[in-house]
Amino acid sequence: MQMKVNEACIGCGLCCANCPEVFSMTDAGVAVAIAGPVPAGCEESAMSAKDGCPVEAIEEV
Repeated sequence: MQMKVNEACIGCGLCCANCPEVFSMTDAGVAVAIAGPVPAGCEESAMSAKDGCPVEAIEEV
């Protein structure tokens, strides 16, 4: 599983709070996901971040 943050991101930071192993904030104030697969053991929190995104900016790729 791999995650991607699209251009709809409003920079709320909820994904980073839910799964800091996968998501981080850029200097521009929006979230990005790590390159490559979600680390083992982080799948559930990454999906929780995706499901909790208020603007549905996180996609599973």
